Amino acid sequence: GEYLVVAVGQSSFFGRIMMNLREEDEDTPLQKKLGDLAALISKVGITAAVLNVIVLLIIYFAGWAHRSHVTDKVMSDIVNIFLAGITIVVVAVPEGLPLAVTLSLAFATIRMLKDNNLVRTLAACETMGNATTVCSDKTGTLTTNVMTVVSGTVGKDLDFDHRPTSSSMISTSDLSKTLNSNLANLIQENVSINSTAFESGETHALVGSKTECALIQLTESWTSFSLSDLRHRYPITQVFPFSSERKMMSTLIQLPDTHYKFRLFVKGASEMVLAKSTKIVNLNSQELETLEFENNQKSKTEQTIMEYAERSLRTIGLAYVDIQLSEKQISIDDPSDQLVWIGVVGIEDPLREGVVEAVKACERSGVVVRMVTGDNVLTAKAIATQCGILTPGGIVMEGPKFRELSDHEMNKVVPKLQVLARSSPQDKMILVKKLKALGHIVAVTGDGTNDGPALKSADIGFSMGISGTEVAKEASSIVLMDDNFASIVKAIMWGRMVNDSIKKFLQFQLTINFSAILIAFISSVISSKNQSVLSVVQLLWVNLIMDTLAALALATDVPDDDILDRPPDRRDAPLITDTMWKMIGCQGLLQTIMCFALLYGGRNLVPRLRNPVFTFDMAITDDTLGTIVFNTFVLLQLFNEINCRRIDNKLNVFKNLFKNYYFLTIVI
Repeated sequence: GEYLVVAVGQSSFFGRIMMNLREEDEDTPLQKKLGDLAALISKVGITAAVLNVIVLLIIYFAGWAHRSHVTDKVMSDIVNIFLAGITIVVVAVPEGLPLAVTLSLAFATIRMLKDNNLVRTLAACETMGNATTVCSDKTGTLTTNVMTVVSGTVGKDLDFDHRPTSSSMISTSDLSKTLNSNLANLIQENVSINSTAFESGETHALVGSKTECALIQLTESWTSFSLSDLRHRYPITQVFPFSSERKMMSTLIQLPDTHYKFRLFVKGASEMVLAKSTKIVNLNSQELETLEFENNQKSKTEQTIMEYAERSLRTIGLAYVDIQLSEKQISIDDPSDQLVWIGVVGIEDPLREGVVEAVKACERSGVVVRMVTGDNVLTAKAIATQCGILTPGGIVMEGPKFRELSDHEMNKVVPKLQVLARSSPQDKMILVKKLKALGHIVAVTGDGTNDGPALKSADIGFSMGISGTEVAKEASSIVLMDDNFASIVKAIMWGRMVNDSIKKFLQFQLTINFSAILIAFISSVISSKNQSVLSVVQLLWVNLIMDTLAALALATDVPDDDILDRPPDRRDAPLITDTMWKMIGCQGLLQTIMCFALLYGGRNLVPRLRNPVFTFDMAITDDTLGTIVFNTFVLLQLFNEINCRRIDNKLNVFKNLFKNYYFLTIVI
């Protein structure tokens, strides 16, 4: 055969999607706050250092008026003054902060993989902790994606069910025996030929769309023909693939022993197929005959579809039409509006285990869950109610109506929108952008190629590891390895833990900086030598040892369920809370007071040291006292580190302490 290439590269469908994914990554809220905090700390540190140098120089040169002559150590004294200023700069710069952020993210990423979250973008970890809304698909994420035909209606009133509830209803297993052979063959040919599913391996297991597999499984025992036999018997002339706009798939075949007679098989969203049907199959004839589809019968069929949808069943309409053509090609935009209605089937897709609890956990944590699905609005509403997504006062809307809303109307609707049914990937994209514009931090799930732009534009994009396409995975921040909504709750917990770990280290680091700056500034001003009691080398040692190990100790806590008992932080929420500032101030002042008590009262507080070799006592020198002050300062940081395990108002700093072996090892 011959193929006509109509587009390549950026002009192709795949190329256009990949180009849409090429957007510059925005800084996360935490990155912006850390950048602002680092700039503020640098300004404060430099200001304190300059002020310290100026004060020391004024004191030094003012002392010349009381001296008989200028000493020859002027340059040495001035160097000491500038070293005191450098000491404050060394103290002020939070060298361990980048390491703490990296360790927190890396540790969370490794642990999240065990919870079926494959993190592709490190920043997604901490962003997920502050997510305010999750836009979730239904099929495969909230449900198991294990589909079975459980109910249906053929023609006007032939109802079947896997568990019949009345004498007028037949069992699904008896359907083929009840139908005449021509109609049974028509249904089997429709679902088998008009399908992209195929048999794989020696076991002939069905591979493909779960909806199509469920339809094929319904009819596979009706005849001895295999799927490949049926498709070989009826060569396909043209395929009109399913699209989110048409909500239907159609396949055109040429009927055997004819030249220009073709049959178009159609399946898709039941209300879409029903709207295009003008005739209906005749159940009372042994031949394949049709009757006019009267309005009252159409209304009854619509009611049947609604009943199936309210039972949380996905409704698929089946139809066909025989076409006389002089050419084998027909427009994809106009397969036919004169369809013959065969019937509707209701497909059950059970909720995943744990989804209801996961939605409740999201609600408890202040995260709003919204369902975005292509299913019938009644089916979507029923499933959302079962999950706990749809609550009193929540809005349910269909995609076509949603995309026609004005910007002002969307601002009113979107905050209360909980279910968006019959939606397209473009509708999902519009919803994500509007939620972000309203100040939400948005997580969105997607598995299809068309979901790529929405996944990329969201703050956190979740693709499906099992059913997701490569384009969706490439556009996402996190891959759900089990396609399970419950794994998103784990991502929220780890995201909050990352944020908390960084805040814990900030509290620890700023307490050290605050106390060290006070000690260095005041001691250098009071000292007759214009020197800080804490030298540059000592403070570098503190930064090298204490900050590095503290970053590891505080970044490796494991989240528990209590972390979901608070709402997410707003985008404009301060990085350091009032509680943290109180702790930093109180701890810093306590450390400063204790160090100065030893520095200026140490000779009275510390007993004279007895030399074990000689018989005389050793006086406590300034160097000895400075060493005692430095060691006390270091030991105080161990208690500071334990206190920093909590950044809230709760007192139990030892909670889950024995679950963090890194912390225990470092402290010991």
